[in-house]
Amino acid sequence: MRGGSNRLLTPTQTADYLAISLSTLYSQWRNWGIPACRVGRHLRFRERDLENWIDRHTVS
Repeated sequence: MRGGSNRLLTPTQTADYLAISLSTLYSQWRNWGIPACRVGRHLRFRERDLENWIDRHTVS
């Protein structure tokens, strides 16, 4: 596992990070198993969790 930072990303930042549309992120993050957390009523994604998720889903 790569690591990455503990920085929390907004959904917009996360969609940019993954190079997908924001609507795709909102409709698929649960189905794809992308870890997320709530900060109050806001959805956030930890950069480290995204890196680990990408590593687990990369085809070699």
